[in-house]
Amino acid sequence: MDTKKTIMVVDDNPDIITIVRTILEGKGYNVSSAYSGAELLSSLEKDKPDLVVLDIMMPQMDGLEVLTRLKAAPETASIPVILLTAKVQYEDVLGGYKLGADYYITKPFTSTQLINGINLLLGEGKPA
Repeated sequence: MDTKKTIMVVDDNPDIITIVRTILEGKGYNVSSAYSGAELLSSLEKDKPDLVVLDIMMPQMDGLEVLTRLKAAPETASIPVILLTAKVQYEDVLGGYKLGADYYITKPFTSTQLINGINLLLGEGKPA
């Protein structure tokens, strides 16, 4: 990679953030994190990541509401969003895509699934 891409990981579970951070930093990405939708939205005022990995089931504001807000705002609408969630029902997946998700990964997940999704969206083209 010529310039390091920045990926924002949003999950209320610190263990998931640590796992995703470890995988992504191992592949040369800069990783920032937020533990809630509100924290993500306020951090976007300062920095725009190249991609957001977003959990759906979070307290206060769930990931689908965060996704809706990201896609509705002109300044963040173009940021690709991967939903990373334990919600595996067909309706959940379809609902995520309808709200503008660019990719959907269910937990438990593998590093290969995560990296391939990111490569697909960022056009890196290098399989995991």
